Amino acid sequence: MRRLLNARPRVGGRLLLGLLPILALVLLYLVVAAARHTENPRDKITPIPAAMAAGIHTMAFEPDPRTGEVPLLSDTRASLRRLGIAVGLAAATTLILGLTIGLLPYVRASLGPLVATISVIPPIAILPILFIVFGLGETSKIVLIFVGITPVMVRDLAGHVAAIPEEQIVKAQTLGASTWLTLLRVALPQALPRLIDSLRLSLCPAWVYLISAEAIASDVGLGYRIFLVRRYLAMDIILPYVVWISLLAVIMDLALQAWSRTSFAWAHPPRNVR
Repeated sequence: MRRLLNARPRVGGRLLLGLLPILALVLLYLVVAAARHTENPRDKITPIPAAMAAGIHTMAFEPDPRTGEVPLLSDTRASLRRLGIAVGLAAATTLILGLTIGLLPYVRASLGPLVATISVIPPIAILPILFIVFGLGETSKIVLIFVGITPVMVRDLAGHVAAIPEEQIVKAQTLGASTWLTLLRVALPQALPRLIDSLRLSLCPAWVYLISAEAIASDVGLGYRIFLVRRYLAMDIILPYVVWISLLAVIMDLALQAWSRTSFAWAHPPRNVR
């Protein structure tokens, strides 16, 4: 008898099964929006597709009279720049600290408790401190994202490196490898796929911290625009912006996943084994 746990959908089936919940949510929204607009044609809470299309056209194709730039493009460019700098710095710091903390006992004993303590502090709680120390410019926003995701990533990578089988470390030293060479040849290749996975998991909180910082102190950015138009209940702009942010996050996640599978295929089981 064929068991359910052994049944695996084909590629087309997986795609269809993944799309069904999304299509169901879209259909549910359209039904609710149509019902609300039947009762109140001026309803702003659940805009109909035509209203959202008009909002998208305004934000994506019409220049802002004040700045002369297309709002969606300028907001996306500013947000991705902040996010890219912060995530890049976080990845570099995580790789250095994660390797050394995970591989070197003295470094683990000295820095491990500090990283563990910082990782449990809510980053949003220190946002006022960051604004006081770094001002309301770009630095404070980048630092918030960096502080928000780096300690957790460092703990994860350090734990992964520390879990490398002792036999591999002993064999490397037996063959004459120094500490530096052991780090490069044994720990680093196994740490890189884990770092990419950690980056994928950190994208969501990174976006949260970015939107929070832009909402409080910014004059451009996706988070700034959402909180700017909320005072007018402009859901025809807010919802497309939310969808756009989600699409950007999905593209980033898929790009990181593809990079990991392409560069470190040995770290991923074949798809038909899952």
